[in-house]
Amino acid sequence: MLSRAKSRTQPAGALPLSALLSQALVAFTIEFDNEAEQHLPHSTTRYGSTGDTFSAAPWLVSMAMYLNCMQYIGPEGLTIRELVRKARTKTNFRGMSRWGYISIRPNPAVPKSTKPDADWIVRAKPGGEKAQEIWRPLFPLIEDRWRERFGSDQIRLLRDSLENIVSQLDPRLPDCMPILGYGLRTVSQQKISSLKKAPSIDTSIVPGDLSLPALLAKVLLTLAIEFEAQSEVSLAICANVLRLVGKDDLRVRDLPGLSGVSKETIAMAMTFLTNQDYAIVETDSSSSRAKVLFLTPKGRKAEAAYRRILGDIEERIPSLFGPAAIQLRQSLQSVVGDGTPSSPLFGGLIPYPDGWRASITPPATLPHFPAVLHRGGYPDGS
Repeated sequence: MLSRAKSRTQPAGALPLSALLSQALVAFTIEFDNEAEQHLPHSTTRYGSTGDTFSAAPWLVSMAMYLNCMQYIGPEGLTIRELVRKARTKTNFRGMSRWGYISIRPNPAVPKSTKPDADWIVRAKPGGEKAQEIWRPLFPLIEDRWRERFGSDQIRLLRDSLENIVSQLDPRLPDCMPILGYGLRTVSQQKISSLKKAPSIDTSIVPGDLSLPALLAKVLLTLAIEFEAQSEVSLAICANVLRLVGKDDLRVRDLPGLSGVSKETIAMAMTFLTNQDYAIVETDSSSSRAKVLFLTPKGRKAEAAYRRILGDIEERIPSLFGPAAIQLRQSLQSVVGDGTPSSPLFGGLIPYPDGWRASITPPATLPHFPAVLHRGGYPDGS
């Protein structure tokens, strides 16, 4: 957990460090996913399938499903328990099986059970093996593109600062943002409690060997865990919804465009906020009869707490991590810019003409926190 010492370094009006990390991670993921889509035989629910004759074409998923699942599955397979231990987070086992990436079968070495348990064996299906072949080389490929786009020195400074900080973090953190749970929480309160305990040092984790998105995710996840240990509302909801509403009412249909996350993510956030009395959704009868979101007094307190807690955390980061934290902010600001289409990041977000993202409205902004859902791990909740 972060030290209580304070040292203000965030420039006035600048994006929070968590937002900078989020937008860099989401941009890398979208660029990665767009490239993977071009090479992986696949199917989608809304946007058709590839014309490839490969009979085991899986349903298209995002980079997170490689990082929390497929990267750990070798030819012999492994148990569910071992996969979760290696990944240090849970994947969507049912989804990955249904989508054509993995099989889950009883372990012949243990007594049979009637439904999957921690001892069952996970193996890659042919579609999953094909996906592994395509996904693995994309991490250095996209990172090389970033070096060309932003400059080798800039990406070197970004990696150096991230590696320095990650070397000081809890080794039990996964290589990706976890699939968000109820209330779009990053981790459960029970998990937060366990992470507060002294970690067992895992010397097999070498920051220099990690991909750029893994480094970004570990630092962002550390901030999220610290925030959610102090907040009843998740950082995902605070950063992508409460931040936008503030003191003014807002049409619900405008939230996806303003936040950069999907309608499904917004719907999940609305369910939590209204059920827990943080917000009210009413129909605007004066004109368009659109659904309008209002914060309750409890919601306004949560919105104020979000800014206070996040600001307090960010003030303490430089005192804990030293010059690396200042260098990280400077490097991310150069890469991310203002997080709108004028940002340097958006140069890599143009989809291929036959990609599914070419069929939807281009984003006007990137999320202030990734919305990795069970739906396939897409960082904007798509």
